[in-house]
Amino acid sequence: MNVLLVEDDQEIADFITRGLMQEGESVHHEKDARKGMLAASTMDFDVLIFDRLMPGMDGIDAIRILRQSQVNTPTIVLTALTETADRVAGLDAGADDYMVKPFAFSELYARLRALARRQPMQETVNELTLGDLVINRTTRQVTRAGQLLDLLPREYQILEYLVQNPNQLVTKTMLLEKVWGFSFDPKTSLVQTHVSRLRTKLDKPFSFDLIKTVRGSGYIISEHE
Repeated sequence: MNVLLVEDDQEIADFITRGLMQEGESVHHEKDARKGMLAASTMDFDVLIFDRLMPGMDGIDAIRILRQSQVNTPTIVLTALTETADRVAGLDAGADDYMVKPFAFSELYARLRALARRQPMQETVNELTLGDLVINRTTRQVTRAGQLLDLLPREYQILEYLVQNPNQLVTKTMLLEKVWGFSFDPKTSLVQTHVSRLRTKLDKPFSFDLIKTVRGSGYIISEHE
């Protein structure tokens, strides 16, 4: 199980990390919600753990943004807040479970295992096509000229958004907002890196490129050379 832990209290983070590693699990730790949100958007995890109250951004707000950007990784919220309204707010934001501090590690681990076993809901059957490119939105299976493409989740989401907007300029800002759910620029090569990886799989094995770069502006996908 690959776990993202977003917790600003180092003592609690060490406690959880040590326990999970002793169980043979993999843990990636971030100390603030924005960095945690970025990690959840760009890396593959089986389950997320978000602290509720953190400097800069509330963990609940981060979860809400992740859900809006279609990051549906099962998520548990840790908090010192005990009121029912606080639990409801977390669940309404898209969290799958809620634990109040202090807690027993054995219970946290049991809940994480339960969340990791959950299967995501399938989308309504739908298919997108662009020339010899076919996207099955139910299975997220992508083929070009009948050849199956092995895309990572972010690569798939970028491609889906581009194909939904064919022959139109799609900017870096648009991709950050629509694919990652960011209303700010993280000042990284996040978009460029993922588009480059996508193009290696989508275009390099074939006779012409579907994705064209508009220098300094963004990208256009077109079935025409």
